[in-house]
Amino acid sequence: MDKIDRQGMYKIYDNWAQIAQNTYESNLEPIDFKNIDHVVFCGMGGSGAIGDLFASILSGTNIHTTVVKGYVIPKTIDENTLVVFTSVSGNTVETLSALESASKINCKIIGFSSGGMLETFCIKNNIEYKKITKIHSPRASFLNFVYSMLKTLIFIIPIHKQEIIQSIKLLENTSQKISSTNLSETNPSINLANWIDGTPVIYYPWGLETVAIRFKNSLQENVKTHAIIEDVIESSHNGIVSWEKKSQMVPILIEGVDDHSKTKQRWNIMHQYFEENNINYKKITSVDGGILSKILCLIYQLDYASIYYAVQLGIDPSPVNSIDFIKEKL
Repeated sequence: MDKIDRQGMYKIYDNWAQIAQNTYESNLEPIDFKNIDHVVFCGMGGSGAIGDLFASILSGTNIHTTVVKGYVIPKTIDENTLVVFTSVSGNTVETLSALESASKINCKIIGFSSGGMLETFCIKNNIEYKKITKIHSPRASFLNFVYSMLKTLIFIIPIHKQEIIQSIKLLENTSQKISSTNLSETNPSINLANWIDGTPVIYYPWGLETVAIRFKNSLQENVKTHAIIEDVIESSHNGIVSWEKKSQMVPILIEGVDDHSKTKQRWNIMHQYFEENNINYKKITSVDGGILSKILCLIYQLDYASIYYAVQLGIDPSPVNSIDFIKEKL
């Protein structure tokens, strides 16, 4: 691990549960934005995954949500809209462009970053802002940003304190199984990394889309490999046909322990289809808990699997040279 993962990304993941707890126990003060019926989350990459997470949580409420991964904010923004800008570095050009546009219209705004130009812009323009520490990289900083934002936006994101405490406890339980203190056959993240021998096709139910997106991104950034995501219901009307031809693709099924009954029926049919066609597949099941726990523990397990997979291939998971190339050209 130390020889290949030279920047020690795995050591950060070993401490993810502790990072979550320390962040949640910090002295960050909540901000009560009044009369909000629309929340827009703006961010790219690891920061954009945070917006995906909160959009999933808010999908069960009466608050409309939009996730923006680009330069342009929606025309539906008004005085009852909260626009949340997240950039771990604080220098993401797409997010900064969207922030400048939002600052010119009548809406409520808050920014989260580790500093950078986002901090400077928010302070200069008297915009609500929270500075959050970056840990290693944007993707590794996921949990301290998530729990910082949970504390700050508690009046907007309706998650009870008990569910947040439960999520931290389940992250601790997950850590004991998948961290580098358990480099054995009982480690589910290592098992998944050992199993992947082609291009992953990641199937997910609608409520766990953010997990699939995050896993795809982690495979791309950490392992430097291609990955595809498919909604299990929609894929039954198109993507499933692709398996009629032999390929180097390998199906990974991300299932919720209490998925909708119709979704469970679809999973069973998918299992039967793969088995009858001699297609080896891997099933990953969520923990039994609230939506926050389900999503975060799955992301934890799958992120760590991508690190183990990278190390097994002799690839340092930290550098992202292609992303750096693009950023240098902007």
